[in-house]
Amino acid sequence: MAARPDRRAVIAGLAALAAMPSFAAGNSARVVVVGGGYGGATAARFIKRLAPEVKVTLVEPNRTFTSCPLSNLVIVAARDLAAQRFGYQALAREGIDIVHDRATDVDAAARTVALAGGSTLRYDRLILSPGIDIDWSALEGYGSAAAEAMPHAWKAGEQTLLLRRQLEAMEDGGLVVISVPRAPFRCPPGPYERASLIAHYLRNRKPRAKLLVLDAKDDFSKQPLFQAEWAARYGGVLEWRGASDGGRVSRVDAGAMTLETDFERIRADVANVIPPQKAGEIAARAGVADSTGWCPVNAVAFESSLQPGIHVIGDATIAAPMPKSAFTANMQAKVCAVQVARLLRGMSPEPTVLVNTCYSYLDPDEAISISGVYSNEGGVLADVPGAGGVSPAAPNPRSRTSEAAEAFDWFRAITRETFG
Repeated sequence: MAARPDRRAVIAGLAALAAMPSFAAGNSARVVVVGGGYGGATAARFIKRLAPEVKVTLVEPNRTFTSCPLSNLVIVAARDLAAQRFGYQALAREGIDIVHDRATDVDAAARTVALAGGSTLRYDRLILSPGIDIDWSALEGYGSAAAEAMPHAWKAGEQTLLLRRQLEAMEDGGLVVISVPRAPFRCPPGPYERASLIAHYLRNRKPRAKLLVLDAKDDFSKQPLFQAEWAARYGGVLEWRGASDGGRVSRVDAGAMTLETDFERIRADVANVIPPQKAGEIAARAGVADSTGWCPVNAVAFESSLQPGIHVIGDATIAAPMPKSAFTANMQAKVCAVQVARLLRGMSPEPTVLVNTCYSYLDPDEAISISGVYSNEGGVLADVPGAGGVSPAAPNPRSRTSEAAEAFDWFRAITRETFG
């Protein structure tokens, strides 16, 4: 693989970009951040560190954040869900106001955020990191009730445990079906990591069971690596069908536990339906989502292309070629924090470089990865030629286990950096 992006060098570059004069005494600038995940919590923390004089408020309805990265390990009983959960106490100790409420509306002209509890927050700059919502209207037969029989497990928490319980309860010899939507969606390699781990679980615990992956696409992230590893590890257990092979699911029936493609109806014993997605609801209410359901931004400061003064980061953005990942959300949050601090001090945003690495487990002890480096010159994200890369197709005997260790180290580092 090509040299892994030097994340520390990028952070050092951001620190240099952030070197700027302090606010004048008595400055009362206010930044409101909506969404307390890897994007929002990081943005709030970094703005407060860069500009201690600014009043920073983080709005997040949940008192505990449950991480999606590594949650596929929870599904196959290789990790406990408690290890995925983090609180906001460390951010509060740094002087960030934590408001556990739901943002219901944004008035971009008045620069206010309305909360479900009835209060209103004023801002000079607003950062939205709303993550994704399920597009319940996009797949016939799949709604919130159907998700109780056919869990998506694409928001970590109870759905993760529901899918785990279904796998544990399934008789040996049963059929597990994963339905993968068209792009874009959160974590492009995620369905294929999940398929790998479920295939490993079945091979070891229910050896007569099968896994069928029905995909609405013909191409996916790290495809050659995944398919080579599947053939070597899970032949006879895992079958993948792309769109041109009848893999696109057009309708589901949760009562009958069936999934329909263009050519057949398949009955599953366990059905993991990963549905189409869109930006979190507050994005549409704020007027920063376009007709695609996602949010266009100027990628220098991640300011909305539709509403000035509002910045959008993380999964909700239209930010290709950067994927929708926790690493991306964390990276965009740092860049956005620097640029917002500059804007509040009357300085112009400056282009920089961003990086991303996505790890995917093949089994609980081995992983592969893909990395990218991106410029945001002119407000448009673009791959930096010759940077980044993927895991080697023919690794040395220890490289897959080394990458699994790297994945865990990355998770430990990013959660410490985000939540303390």
